[in-house]
Amino acid sequence: MLTDPRTGGERRRIALGGAPEVAAAVAEARAAAAPWASLAPRDRARRLLRFADLIEERSAEYTAAERAGTGKPAAEAAGEVANCADLLRFCAGAARSGVSPAGGRYLPGRESWVRWEPLGVIGVIVPWNYPLMMAAWRIGPALATGNTVVLKPALTTPDTALLLARDAAATLGPGVLLTVPGDRDTGRLLVEGDIDAVAFTGSEAGGRDVVARAGLRRVSLELGGNCPALVLPDAPPDTCAALVRAATYNAGQSCAAPARVITLRENYRETVEGLAKAMAERRAGVHFGPLNNADQADRYDRIVRRSAAGIEHIAPLAPPPGEEGGHWRPGRVLADLPPDDPAVLEEVFAPVLTVQAADGHAEALALADSVPQALAASVWGARTDEALELAGGLNAGEVWVNCHLEQTAELPHGGRGSSGHGTDMSVLALTEYQRPKTVTVRVGRG
Repeated sequence: MLTDPRTGGERRRIALGGAPEVAAAVAEARAAAAPWASLAPRDRARRLLRFADLIEERSAEYTAAERAGTGKPAAEAAGEVANCADLLRFCAGAARSGVSPAGGRYLPGRESWVRWEPLGVIGVIVPWNYPLMMAAWRIGPALATGNTVVLKPALTTPDTALLLARDAAATLGPGVLLTVPGDRDTGRLLVEGDIDAVAFTGSEAGGRDVVARAGLRRVSLELGGNCPALVLPDAPPDTCAALVRAATYNAGQSCAAPARVITLRENYRETVEGLAKAMAERRAGVHFGPLNNADQADRYDRIVRRSAAGIEHIAPLAPPPGEEGGHWRPGRVLADLPPDDPAVLEEVFAPVLTVQAADGHAEALALADSVPQALAASVWGARTDEALELAGGLNAGEVWVNCHLEQTAELPHGGRGSSGHGTDMSVLALTEYQRPKTVTVRVGRG
């Protein structure tokens, strides 16, 4: 039974994939792997472009399906459908550009070059916060480089994944992209199935489980953020408003969203007040949607309840009429926190900002890097040299200066530490789903 996060009520029933369904999907993808890989890059690109066109043509249907599972505002969901189509188009072209070293004579009397070959069948497991966009980030480069894919969406959000499989069958061919909805057991069956690699986006615990089950097969992981934002005394006037917008986008359920604001002592109180004012103007039910499910709402409640914050600013709730029973949670700003506060150490994954003060840049960097996750971060200040020095000192896979949560298909996204390893987006993502083969030929008579 699937529930509507906006109301908490039942919205749909769907069968979960078990061992027979997973095995059948993997076998079908395996049968389709060689024909798909044998296509010339331009022919695969044509089919992927048609796939993207069909998603765009049916954007209203995709938007409705995305909203059904997530409760996102219509504008957010529509934007993610557009991003999905854009990412597929980018990958279709990027795979034709080549990322191999140039061929040449690296050894005397020998000519060498590198071939990039697909891995085969990729098991893709994606979370519920961005069901369509996270799927696109994984399936785009996997398909473009000649792999076939079995996609396992999150239990609560299978809707758009089912549409992707339907439209892929019509444009890419049978067996190239298949969807098996299900729960964690379904995902485990897929990871342990006859696949060649796993691309997993989700929790750290889930990532560790995937690694343990995958054995020696290739694994690409994106496991969450708890991201810091360093706010200097000369930060731009719109800093607090921009951070609050980023922290409440998708109800804060973004791995790269700002979660921990770190200031210097001299601008601490000013920043707390600025964030509180901006948060008071962002209302759940008007400006952002609900949390996705009851477990996530319970997590928010548990961490907030355990927090020892001396200052707490809570924004008002405004659920639409008839949706009062949904998983709505207000935006919060928590300040005057001990260093080991659960709201600091744990990723709330909700519209919550903590604020900490540091005595100088070195301590600010130490606070920023004090949690195991290292996905993304931002620095806010007027001096370019100062901001870039701090950006270089942060342990993160992606750093923004005077902005946050701004991404495009051309730029790589990936983490370090407990945030996992691997790359989404950009031409670098293509190598996640390929293996290099060096070919060296003796030339001449010697």
